[in-house]
Amino acid sequence: MSHPTDFNDRMLSLGLARVSEAAAMASAKLIGRGDEKAADQAAVNAMREQLNRLEIRGTVVIGEGERDEAPMLYIGEEVGAGEGPEVDIALDPLEGTTLTAKDMPNALTVIAMAPRGSMLHAPDVYMDKLAIGPGFRTGVVTLDMPPAERVSALAAAKGCSTDDITVCILERPRHEEMIAELRTTGAAIRLITDGDVAGVIHCAEAELTGIDMYMGSGGAPEGVLAAAALKCMGGQMYGKLVFRNDDERARAEKAGISNLSRVYTRDDMVTRDVIFAATGVTDGSILPGIKREPGFLTAETLLMRSKTGSVRRMTYRNPA
Repeated sequence: MSHPTDFNDRMLSLGLARVSEAAAMASAKLIGRGDEKAADQAAVNAMREQLNRLEIRGTVVIGEGERDEAPMLYIGEEVGAGEGPEVDIALDPLEGTTLTAKDMPNALTVIAMAPRGSMLHAPDVYMDKLAIGPGFRTGVVTLDMPPAERVSALAAAKGCSTDDITVCILERPRHEEMIAELRTTGAAIRLITDGDVAGVIHCAEAELTGIDMYMGSGGAPEGVLAAAALKCMGGQMYGKLVFRNDDERARAEKAGISNLSRVYTRDDMVTRDVIFAATGVTDGSILPGIKREPGFLTAETLLMRSKTGSVRRMTYRNPA
């Protein structure tokens, strides 16, 4: 028997799925309505309400921002019923607020939970990221390699041509040189407008998604969420914080980070067993979005546990 204060990931996982589902259901009515803030707020409210029903003593370590920037689900906020295990929580109540507002693909609600002190408290700055799926030796690709070399190294490890490699990258002006270099190898580029947690997850199921590698800079908090997903699904990830000014360096120091040039591995970002849940809001390559039927809403959730490597896809049909 586990003690009530132990991190019982098996028992907590279904509750975490309910948290993710509630946020997706709440934001569904705002799909395509053009109001990013309203969609995000609806997801935040629902996620917080469900979190506070769980028998946990949770602290948000990856959230909507600092307390003065986010009234709810801010970094450091305590959630849960106040009894049970102490846990770290990383969340993005609506990854893809723009995608939701414009009814574009791959909007998700995302949340991860692990024992207290096991998740990197990533500041709200950029992170240079590199990820591949499972089945490769450690270090087959690294952040130290130029982008083209990463493609060549992965192709060699897979026993295929560089023409057979597909790389997922956020479509941003800062990535134009990287994209140009990658295209000299013959690799295909899958550009995404938002949602780099989903972008990293694609790598773990390359045979389904067609994505072999993710690279480029995006939000550091999203990097921790992506690392949690890969810890469950398998795969390698590397991240290095990117600072544009002294204010961002100060944010890192406030979060307890002293080595500002450190390269973090997946297991540096999430050091112990973790559970992860994501629910589709709009249709995407990982999950279908919320489906409306007369009198019902149907959601699909991806629920994973790193301890067992289990990956569940659950359909939830709920009276509207």
